[in-house]
Amino acid sequence: MTTTSRPTVLVLHGGGGPATVAPIAAHFADSAQVLAPTIPGWNGTPRPDHLDSARALAAHFLSELAEASLRDVVVVGNSLGGWIAAEMSLADTEGRVGGIALIDVVGIEVPGQPIRDLGGLAPQQIAQFSFHDPSKLVVPPPTPEGLAIVRGNQAALMAVAGDPYMHDPSLLGRLGGITVPALVVWGDSDGVVTPEYGRAYAAAIPGARFELIDAAGHLPQLEQPAALFRVLDDFLAAR
Repeated sequence: MTTTSRPTVLVLHGGGGPATVAPIAAHFADSAQVLAPTIPGWNGTPRPDHLDSARALAAHFLSELAEASLRDVVVVGNSLGGWIAAEMSLADTEGRVGGIALIDVVGIEVPGQPIRDLGGLAPQQIAQFSFHDPSKLVVPPPTPEGLAIVRGNQAALMAVAGDPYMHDPSLLGRLGGITVPALVVWGDSDGVVTPEYGRAYAAAIPGARFELIDAAGHLPQLEQPAALFRVLDDFLAAR
């Protein structure tokens, strides 16, 4: 990580890996310093044993920001990446995080709104729950290398967020401690975590703004990028 006079946006991916948030990173590339790291354990990267939870990953990325002397960073996270962003804002004591944008985020338990278990499903099956229009998922022809990456990413996700599944029982009660500006964005067709789950997430964060994206699922940046980017740009401009 390096410093710059431009604002800094840290983009954190979910279980699907870095490619799922590449459109977000590209969108901000001309106006900000964009940091889009691969979470340790994804795409064949090593994951030290101590990075075994969203809270541990949050501490890891806060340390990275501190090493680069970066402050007031806007953290944009999708799914697991949003959970890490929320944990970063709660653990930050040095002004490293200046705002969080959480896109179809996981991490809490909401009664009556279970998080769908996608473990072991093929990409085409996952698309049925993750996309408003599953045909928009482009799956390249399978190769041994590609299958190994998918399996490795699934294993990494289970290692950091699989027990209990995709949530920390304490997080909902801790979200009230977030003091930075927060945006919660949701695809209206998300079948992994419902919009009702998203509204509960936003309601738990003081002053959080909730925005619904039409005709989008768990990855609105892939289905409705223009609509998502308008919301993200408004959030950054308001800061």
